[in-house]
Amino acid sequence: MKLHVINTGFFKLDGGAMFGVVPKSIWQKSNPADENNLCTWAMRCLLIEEGNRLILVDNGIGNKQDAKFFSHYYLHGDDSLSKSLHSKGFSEQDVTDMFLTHLHFDHCGGGVQYKGDQLELVFNNAHYWSNQDHWQWATKPNPREKASFIKENILPMQESGHLKFVQGNELPFDIFYASGHTDKMMIPKIQYKGYTVCYMADLLPSTGHIPLPYVMGYDTRPLLTLEEKERFLNEAADKQYVLFLEHDAVNECCTVKRTEKGIRLDRTFSLAEL
Repeated sequence: MKLHVINTGFFKLDGGAMFGVVPKSIWQKSNPADENNLCTWAMRCLLIEEGNRLILVDNGIGNKQDAKFFSHYYLHGDDSLSKSLHSKGFSEQDVTDMFLTHLHFDHCGGGVQYKGDQLELVFNNAHYWSNQDHWQWATKPNPREKASFIKENILPMQESGHLKFVQGNELPFDIFYASGHTDKMMIPKIQYKGYTVCYMADLLPSTGHIPLPYVMGYDTRPLLTLEEKERFLNEAADKQYVLFLEHDAVNECCTVKRTEKGIRLDRTFSLAEL
């Protein structure tokens, strides 16, 4: 197995929304905000090369929404999904499996594109993986999350016949299901070079979110997120999991450790250092 980091660029979100009840005077130490209270976040995907399969985990925000939509998110950086794939020697047609941790627009928007005025899959040779519970949650969204579930990102997967639901061991990794952020978000736990590499999605957006109360305002069930984070991070500390960070603008990976104050950051490093 080989793992490749696929950088798709950066965007900005409100710092207060990203840290919930934690005061700015505290969270800005790890995630400094600009004059508009916006912090920079990565959209860092993971490519898994395993046998004759090429599995992409998440795919960023894409480019098909209108200028008004993108004006809220201040996309920046030199990376793109296509550019990063090609830099690793692959094309979109090489991807066999498109695994989506969840269907919020910054995680799945890059999987569908416009060709003329028609929507088509970017990875037209791939199965697109979700799970049945999350699919129902995303396609019949509650008012609080409705803006994050964009039908143009989601419905073409099913309409094309490429949608698959995870049911058993169809993929070469274990999955931790978390429902605090959104219903049945999937966290892959990948065995790699003697390590367990966990793609953290929105269970742990950045190293700044490691303390338990640092929970996003976007989470639909924040108290459940607290429970899930505590359980997962305790296990990660005890078993020295490598936590691959999708949204941390600076750090690709980290480990955590137990301290008198609870679970805290141990060290940060790049995936290539493994």
